[in-house]
Amino acid sequence: MEKIIRKIKAGFSYRPGIREFEELLKSDEIDFKNLRKLCFAGCPFESGSGIRSVCWKILLNYLPLKRGGWPDFLKKQRALYRQFVQEMIIDPGRKANAGVHEDHPLNPNPDSSWQAIFKDNDMLVQIDKDCRRLCPDLFFFQRATDYPHEDIVNCDSNIETLRKRVEQCVLHSETVSRNRLGITNMMSSRRKSSEEYAALPEGQEAHWEVVERILFIYAKLNPGLKYVQGMNEILGPIYYTFASDPDVDCREYAEADSFFCFTNLMAEIRDNFIKTLDDSQCGIGNLMMKLYNYLQVKDPALWHLLKEQDLKPQYYAFRWLTLLLSQEFPLPDVLRIWDSLFADASRFEFLIHVSCAMLMLLREDLLKSDFPHNMKLLQNFPPSIDVQTVLAKAVEVKDRHQGL
Repeated sequence: MEKIIRKIKAGFSYRPGIREFEELLKSDEIDFKNLRKLCFAGCPFESGSGIRSVCWKILLNYLPLKRGGWPDFLKKQRALYRQFVQEMIIDPGRKANAGVHEDHPLNPNPDSSWQAIFKDNDMLVQIDKDCRRLCPDLFFFQRATDYPHEDIVNCDSNIETLRKRVEQCVLHSETVSRNRLGITNMMSSRRKSSEEYAALPEGQEAHWEVVERILFIYAKLNPGLKYVQGMNEILGPIYYTFASDPDVDCREYAEADSFFCFTNLMAEIRDNFIKTLDDSQCGIGNLMMKLYNYLQVKDPALWHLLKEQDLKPQYYAFRWLTLLLSQEFPLPDVLRIWDSLFADASRFEFLIHVSCAMLMLLREDLLKSDFPHNMKLLQNFPPSIDVQTVLAKAVEVKDRHQGL
């Protein structure tokens, strides 16, 4: 690890070679400590390697360390996910289309099955809207997947799928307004329909639709949290990594594997998405305070400026920390950063170091500028700063914090 740290700090774009990863991953039992060391310096991304997918599945506590158990484990988990799809999408869709409900849609009782359906539809519309705009600069999510979910695309036409549910929720509405003369007007409005997003033909699914299904099932299985905006930005890079892997098996089961890896990751960071915990010791507020405390020690002058200009971390660091920097860098750089975050033995302590490094790399510009300029700069991290430069600075911050 010290060798890797020295090379990164020296400015080298150091990455372990494919052979080092292959040697480690072919062992009967994966050396988790050494895997973390290698992944911290970056997983190989050369075409055909497919190493990042396997490493992330291990780092996110999905795949067991003993390789011999992988086939049976994956078969079991993928079958379990297929069962989730059946129980939470297909079966309810069949009942909804057949009108099989014990009560009336207008029943105001909170325990009414119709009330649950209406709430699910509201949540689904939000998920749908967020997933459609996932990584807009990348055409990947708009493309059709080669492996649509068989139980969905081959189901009876009378079954209400998620796509049909969204289309039925997109209704014409009329707003009543009264002008200054007291004349009543009816103004028609209409939300964007799926046709305006160029939905794929029946039998095909875009990658964003797969992400939508994963998030819907996750929300149904986690009723205490449900879906919170931003979860799509956490799932997107994971699904992209698996669905674009050169290994056919990895691509074919990218949906199920992404679901479980995302679930495991959310188990570690879910408190950041719970608003009532913002000011608690485990909430996002505590993380932002920790970042500011780091900065106060590492760069007192910069810390004082931000405090003087009232540039609160809520204005920019909230997004950095909650979404694991997925909105601040191009996707390839996000994947590289996540290699180190997932390999972090302190579980995302390195995220604070990276965020602190980002602030320190902007210090010269920040120190000479006013509030409006600095606000814009912090909310739009300059693409001219290379991700390796950020990571090298983060390692420096990490070492100084540990007194090395």
